[in-house]
Amino acid sequence: MTSREIDAQTAELLQRYGFEDIPFESLRERLARGELGNAQNRIVGGVEPPDEGDLRALPPLGGDVRRALADRGEEAMRQGQVAAVILAGGMATRFGGVVKAAVELLDGQSFLELKLRDITAVAERANATIPVYLMTSFATDEAIRQMAEALSTQRCPIKTFPQFISLRVTPEGELFEDSSGALSSHAPGHGDLTFALRRSGILKDFRDRGGRVLMMSNVDNLTATLDPAIIGAHLESGAALTAEMAPKEPGDKGGAPARVGGKAQIVEAFRFPEDFDQERIPVFNTNTFVLDAAAIDVDFPLTWFAVNKTVDGKAAVQFERLVGELTAFLDSAFLRVERHGPDARFQPIKTPEDIDKELPDIVKALKARKSL
Repeated sequence: MTSREIDAQTAELLQRYGFEDIPFESLRERLARGELGNAQNRIVGGVEPPDEGDLRALPPLGGDVRRALADRGEEAMRQGQVAAVILAGGMATRFGGVVKAAVELLDGQSFLELKLRDITAVAERANATIPVYLMTSFATDEAIRQMAEALSTQRCPIKTFPQFISLRVTPEGELFEDSSGALSSHAPGHGDLTFALRRSGILKDFRDRGGRVLMMSNVDNLTATLDPAIIGAHLESGAALTAEMAPKEPGDKGGAPARVGGKAQIVEAFRFPEDFDQERIPVFNTNTFVLDAAAIDVDFPLTWFAVNKTVDGKAAVQFERLVGELTAFLDSAFLRVERHGPDARFQPIKTPEDIDKELPDIVKALKARKSL
């Protein structure tokens, strides 16, 4: 592939969103040689369920231990050590193809507004300033920046930073064209997080101001709130990363904690050996993390995965990296959290049908936390 194969409009888009930092040509060539694909995505060798001591339960609401953890988290907030990161790069294809963060859910309030209401309420109770960093994509960046300008406050100042961009290819490694003949851009996964934070200068600025930990969550998981007790549990553990794990229910698919070569880490579902029974692991990854700012201020050798997609009825491949793989490189703690009830922390809304199913319980939980 040469740059002449990319039209001027696409080239400008790629330049704006850091395409030069993606090893696209190398990945394309590896795919063409058969070195990337489903077989290569799987881990070869020793994968075992997590040890009993690898999972720690978040202490229940109302108890002395939970209160002590919350006190520690609130103190860190007051000292300016805590920020929130919200992943807001997705388009809501099942909600009419609009920016997911902007979809209105409750009394005219969007996903993003509801997430910010929680963070603001926590900041006010702690008498703290908590910065909020929104990771956008090329598809959502402009809209999210406009929302951020309108919603930013002194209590919760907002900054945005875009993740990277890549191009889909055919299974043979050639540039993929959609039904209109145009090249097909995509965001290469939330594994961009640490790289994009560093590229934007936000991580350096946060650390320079005394920032210590970042709590990351998806914009569509409204009960993944900024709980001071979670921050306190992370600080108490001494780990560089704390990953929230929820009980697995029928039909769930996703990463889960496992031991690879003796180290506890998140393994994506498609990476487990084919003969590994994933039902042996009773929890799975919610994609809500607490991250040590200093520990993530390096370039990690995250794996690039070739992911098969169908676009306009045609087979396509996109290259992605996943944030959960940070656990392979960092000392990580795995915190078991509730999925239902007042302490629930995993109730994502992926479809319009989920609104009717999940929103009443979400509202109850947010009101109990005084986030609404």
